[in-house]
Amino acid sequence: MTTAFDGIRLGRYTTRNRVVMAPMTRSRAYGPGATPTELMAQYYGQRAGAGLIVTEGTQPSAVGQGYVNTPGLHTAPQVEAWKPVTAAVHEHGGLIFAQLMHSGRIGHPSVHGATPVGASAVAAAGQVHTAEGLQDLVTPEPLDDDAIRATIADFANAARNAVEAGFDGVELHGANGYLLHQFLSTNANLRTDAWGGTIEGRIRLTVEVAKAVAAAIGADRVGLRISPSNPFNDITEDGHRETYLALVDALNPLGLAYLHVGEGPDTEFTPQLRARWQGPLILNPYTPGSWTGPEALKLVETGEADLVSYGALYLANPDLPERLAAGGPFNQPDYTKAFGGDHTGYTDYPALAAA
Repeated sequence: MTTAFDGIRLGRYTTRNRVVMAPMTRSRAYGPGATPTELMAQYYGQRAGAGLIVTEGTQPSAVGQGYVNTPGLHTAPQVEAWKPVTAAVHEHGGLIFAQLMHSGRIGHPSVHGATPVGASAVAAAGQVHTAEGLQDLVTPEPLDDDAIRATIADFANAARNAVEAGFDGVELHGANGYLLHQFLSTNANLRTDAWGGTIEGRIRLTVEVAKAVAAAIGADRVGLRISPSNPFNDITEDGHRETYLALVDALNPLGLAYLHVGEGPDTEFTPQLRARWQGPLILNPYTPGSWTGPEALKLVETGEADLVSYGALYLANPDLPERLAAGGPFNQPDYTKAFGGDHTGYTDYPALAAA
């Protein structure tokens, strides 16, 4: 029987286990120009025992930044600053992919000095943290055809930068209400041109980004994260099953390294995606009001997923695979230290041996 502690082939790599560190924004890129710091290298290095680490959302362009103190991969200093992070992970035999996240309409002009962009001129309900505190989300500037093509090029360039920085690959963030997800949705994308209006139009940006990034660094170093039926960041997806089955059909020929599903309320749809997708599937199961726990390992044993990703438990347990294998105990995450701050609630969670 296959277990979560067996390796698996992901693109050009073989993982040490099937426990994935899910991407989690931590807002500690305090270096100049949204650059990673030595503390971030320590944080990711501590968690190198994962089968795969997917970093926090990393913007592929300046206008793609939605939150303060999140890192980028679009300048030479950012590339250099990421190198100690990837080296720290590789020193311990780990694999690390950079998650490329364009926040789209989720952001504020005070973050990067420009109006956020999106599929259509539709503001998301809610607020965003800025250096001046919480502020209302604004109406984005719709991307025209030239700007869309420039955004696709930004993703491809950021992927090349990631490889130069030592990353093993990249994950495209098509989930949780950010730019690619906005184009997939039916309330944020009201376009009637070739980038909206129909299922084929709404999936087009995600498909074109995947193609461009695969051409830039190799499809076997590219993953995609999606979150069907997830309403986070004011997203509505009418007919989401048809949309995502069409997306999977369009992506299958590319031979991407994996599909990472952040499961939404429609949990009955997940087996359909699993059956339709032709490559490895990472699942972050739907656990409203809680976090993914040890019981999720059974998803690998039953074949419902190839790998399982953990967020909150990985935040608090740097040696999570070891703890899962031992049945615990588990450190409890301190959410008051989740975003920003110093080393506390970041790199000071004890390993099992210390506990």
